[in-house]
Amino acid sequence: MRAARAALAGILLASPGLAACQAAIARVFLPPANRPAEFRVDVEREIRIPTSAGGELAADLFRPRTAEATPTILVRLPLARTFYNQTAASLVAQYWAGRGYTVVIQGTRGRYGSDGPYDPLRPERSDGIDTLRWLARQPWFDGRLGMWGGSAFGHTQWVLADQVDPGPSALMIQIASTSFHDMFYPGGAFSLGSALHWAVQSQDEADATPADAVLERGFDGFPLIEADDRALSDVGFFDDWVSHPERDAYWTAIDGDDRAARLVAPVLLMGGWYDPFLPSQLADFARIRTAAAAHVARETRLVIGPWAHAFTASLPGVSELRNYRQESLAPSLPWFDRHLLGRRDAESELAPVRLFVMGANVWRDEQEWPLARTVYTSFYLHSGGRASSSAGDGRLELAAPSGEQPADAFVYDPRDPVPSLGGAMLGPRGGVRLQNPVEARADVLVYSSAALERALEVTGPLELVLHVETDAVHTDFTAKLVDVHPDGSAYNVSEGVLRQRYEPGSPREISIELWPTSMLFRAGHRIRLEVSSSSYPRFDRNPNTGRDIASEREPVAAHQRVRHGPDAPSRLILPVIPAPETSSAGGATTRMPR
Repeated sequence: MRAARAALAGILLASPGLAACQAAIARVFLPPANRPAEFRVDVEREIRIPTSAGGELAADLFRPRTAEATPTILVRLPLARTFYNQTAASLVAQYWAGRGYTVVIQGTRGRYGSDGPYDPLRPERSDGIDTLRWLARQPWFDGRLGMWGGSAFGHTQWVLADQVDPGPSALMIQIASTSFHDMFYPGGAFSLGSALHWAVQSQDEADATPADAVLERGFDGFPLIEADDRALSDVGFFDDWVSHPERDAYWTAIDGDDRAARLVAPVLLMGGWYDPFLPSQLADFARIRTAAAAHVARETRLVIGPWAHAFTASLPGVSELRNYRQESLAPSLPWFDRHLLGRRDAESELAPVRLFVMGANVWRDEQEWPLARTVYTSFYLHSGGRASSSAGDGRLELAAPSGEQPADAFVYDPRDPVPSLGGAMLGPRGGVRLQNPVEARADVLVYSSAALERALEVTGPLELVLHVETDAVHTDFTAKLVDVHPDGSAYNVSEGVLRQRYEPGSPREISIELWPTSMLFRAGHRIRLEVSSSSYPRFDRNPNTGRDIASEREPVAAHQRVRHGPDAPSRLILPVIPAPETSSAGGATTRMPR
């Protein structure tokens, strides 16, 4: 059966009648190469690789036609073996193999023809080590190994990042980090939109994008742990994610112990401003630079683009951004040529950090993250106690309040949460969206600056310090940074959440970490802050009861207050980058090609 399936796939992929389909997929995935193909490629499909845990993993092998042993690129693919996925994987593999690399496209457990049940994340270290041992026995393997991939197959790289003899010589990891726990629980809240999208999509043999109606069934109701059942069916790994909010043994088995510091090979990290992994990916970069072996730290690189999770975000007024799939593949040949073949040329020379500055819509090279020339600047919250909605009197000002101001109040009802519009989450709901509809709600506090007289660049980590009160024993506060255009259109830039316990009625200072960003707020635009207690389903709803959130069926409303004044200096702390004419240092800027 396997031989017949492999033969049928080969016929389909070679069929002239499907040439147009293959060409269309190639246009999505394949960028221009930095050097021409030199080899014809031999293909062997559905090789079976035994594992110590039992069962076999399926792999397709693409070999340049040469008698010499070659470097290998390994991609461990957590996707179904559909025509589209196999065609895309084959095109990418041929792209590399034609330039001298043996390429192994392997299905992870339960995917792409491999044996076993699909349980994402947990089996990957054991299966990956078995795969390395298999590679070491192959006569065509010369000992040099590169790995490539993003998201869950970025995880398949991190689990092997400490391995040697054999082990990776270079890694290229996109939109993934060493901490899936931090992706699923930013600020302590659960990334429901991302988790349910993943769970439902992976239940479909074709890896199809879940229909909105299916996801909405899951989002609509309590308790949280039954969201998968409401949407489609019970998904064991979704229940596991929901049931482990703390960084316990479950997550340690997945995320390991300080993998960034234990890295044995240089890594090219690629992240997106609207990707849910970004904060933990930046933490990985910082850890590598300070704790990894000297040559690894020196050669590791970071690229952050205008991307959500595996797609390019639609930026207001911008239509020239290249497809994310091509962006994620384009640096691979220069990167592997440098670290596997030893080619040192202009194409392989990357600055330590390369950023896409939104608003200015340019790429810029930098030497570190955060930028050394950052001026952390506080914008203080002001109002007359009526900051609810964009029609209220909330203001952001550089000057701290000099006199007492009444607090702003709102009611957070978990049965009527503020809906998420865009943001950092898996699936097509993520990215940039108009925020005006949510800013009309009474349970959203809105604070806006005056129109900017000159452009202001914000690049780096963001923090909101709030002085709050609540009558709930356990609740959330959310924050969103928004770019308001001269016509009043408001677009999300960054967001964050904090979930914790409170002493009801007792004032408290809290700190909310927002997503890092790089945004030029243009002259005439306004900087806006939204404060609330929900952004659903980007974050799950806190029922406010203090009982187990996963199983809670009876949520209660919470009455929230945000204080601002001389004794309660609530403030948004922005990483401002001085304009080039006033800065003694700056990065090299590259405009988008036209």
